[in-house]
Amino acid sequence: MITFRPAKDLAKAARYTLTNMRPYYEQYSVKWDQAQIEKMTQALVNLDILLAGEPVGVIRLSFDSEGAYLRDLQVDQNYQNRGIGAYALAEANRLAKVQSVQVLLLRVFKHSPAVNLYKRQGFNITREDERFYYMSRAVS
Repeated sequence: MITFRPAKDLAKAARYTLTNMRPYYEQYSVKWDQAQIEKMTQALVNLDILLAGEPVGVIRLSFDSEGAYLRDLQVDQNYQNRGIGAYALAEANRLAKVQSVQVLLLRVFKHSPAVNLYKRQGFNITREDERFYYMSRAVS
């Protein structure tokens, strides 16, 4: 069973990001470390993703009058491809409804396999640059 709770350990959450994003950081010469990620994410809504009560990932969101921004969705590599990302997106949608916003927005590296997840979940590419797709989906 997948559940969510406010993140208890932002350092651990930052490790998910650093581990999963390392290939993209190396490809694009991004100089991030765990401490920087942890500091950058403190102001976001950080939720642990739990599988049978054990943390297996993190989802980070922010909200404004334009919509809900999926700032980060990371699942431990040992638990990927099990539908956890789809559950996390459903939770993001639920939280967006609570905040009364109409759209979910995100940015993803073009070469990330997560692009396929987002497309399957109804996100459309609204623009792109050399590194990223910018995607959105109506809150349902």
